Amino acid sequence: MDEIFKIEARAIVEGMKLALLKGFKRVEINYDNAMLIDTICNGFASISNIAEVRIIHEWCNKDWKMKFRHVLRGSNKVVD
Repeated sequence: MDEIFKIEARAIVEGMKLALLKGFKRVEINYDNAMLIDTICNGFASISNIAEVRIIHEWCNKDWKMKFRHVLRGSNKVVD
C-alpha cells in the first residue's frame, strides 16, 4: 500500500514540477486517491514519512495558488 501511495504522490510532484516550469501561478489538481488528497489538504503532509508527500507540502508554500480536489475514479477521464 505504501508503494502505491508513494507512486501516486510522485505523479503529483511531477505534475507540480511541470506547472512550475511552465510558469503557472494557479494550479488545480484533481486526483482520485482520497487518502492522498486528504493527507495533503489536512496538513499531515508535513509529517509524512513519504518524501514525495513532504515535497508536495513544501511546494504548496511557493509563490502560487494550489488547489487539491478529490474526484471519483469513474469521473476521472484522464486516467481512462
